[in-house]
Amino acid sequence: MLNLGRKLLQLAVVFVVVTFFTVCLMSLVPGKPENVVIPFDASPGQKITKEFRSENNLDRPLPVRWAKWAGKFVTGDMGYLYSSTDKTPVSTGVKKAAPVSILLISYSQIFSLLVAIPLAVLAAYRSGRRVDKFLNALMFGFISLPNFAIALTLSYFLGVKLGLVPTQGYTGPTENLVAHFKSMVVPVLALSLGQVAIYMRLLRSDLVATLQEDFILMAKSKGISNGRVLWRHALRPSSLTLLTVAGLSIGTAIGGTLVVEYLLGIPGLGLLVGNAIFARQYVQLQSLVAVIAISFVLINFLIDYLYTVLDPRIRERST
Repeated sequence: MLNLGRKLLQLAVVFVVVTFFTVCLMSLVPGKPENVVIPFDASPGQKITKEFRSENNLDRPLPVRWAKWAGKFVTGDMGYLYSSTDKTPVSTGVKKAAPVSILLISYSQIFSLLVAIPLAVLAAYRSGRRVDKFLNALMFGFISLPNFAIALTLSYFLGVKLGLVPTQGYTGPTENLVAHFKSMVVPVLALSLGQVAIYMRLLRSDLVATLQEDFILMAKSKGISNGRVLWRHALRPSSLTLLTVAGLSIGTAIGGTLVVEYLLGIPGLGLLVGNAIFARQYVQLQSLVAVIAISFVLINFLIDYLYTVLDPRIRERST
C-alpha cells in the first residue's frame, strides 16, 4: 500500500507539471491570444472575444489560471474550439477521436507482440544459425524505416496499385467490420513494423541469456521438451525487459499514431492535433497535449504495477 501511495503521489506531481506546461502555451502566443485563436472578421466576434478572455482567465495570474483550468479539466471541461461567431466544446471532438486512436494503438501493439514473440523464440532457439541471422538482418531493416514512410509506401502499393485497402479514411467496427479491418491494415503495419523489430531483438537477447541459466538446464535434464522449456520456463522471466520497453514505446506509438492519422485522414487525436496546430486553436491544443501526456503517464503507471504480477521478487521488495 505504501508503494502504491508513493506512485499515486508521483502521478499527481506529473499531472501538475504537465498541465501547468500546457496552460503556459497560451502565454507563449505572440500578441493577444484572442486575436490569434479567433478568426475575428465581423462584429459578432467582439462578443466571442470577451467570452474567450473570461473563459480562459487571461486576465488572471498564471497560477490562478492553471488552478481554474485544471479544476475544469478533471471534470471533463476541456475548453472550446472557437470560430468568429460560435464555439464548440473540445471534449466533444475528443470523445469521438480518442476511441479511434486507442483502437489503432491497441491493434498495433497486439500485432507487434503477436509477431515479435514467436520470432524472438525462434531466433533464440536457433541462435547463431541462418534463421537467426536472417531475422536479425530483417529487423534491422524494419527499425530504419520511419512510420510515415511506411504508411505512404503501403498506401501507394496496397491501396493505389493493388486496390486491396483504402488509401484514406476510416470505417468504424460497428459500421462494417470487414471495411474496418481493411482501413486499419496500412496504419497498423506502419506503426507495427518498427515495434516488431525492437521487441523481437530485445526478447531474443534476453531469451538467449535465460537459456543459459541453471534452472533451464535443470528443466532440460528432467526430459522436458524444448517447446515447453522455451514457452513455459524461459519466456516469462525474459519478458520483464520487453514489458518495460513496451510501456516506454507507448510514447513513441502515440507520436507515430498522431502522424499516421493525419497523413491517412483517420479521425483520431492525431487529426485533431494537426487541425488545431494549423488553425491556431491553442485552447484545443493545450487540452489535447494534456490528454496525450496524462495517457502516457497512466500507461507507464500500469506497467509498473504489472511488474509485480510477472516477477514475485519485485512484489516482495515493494511490500
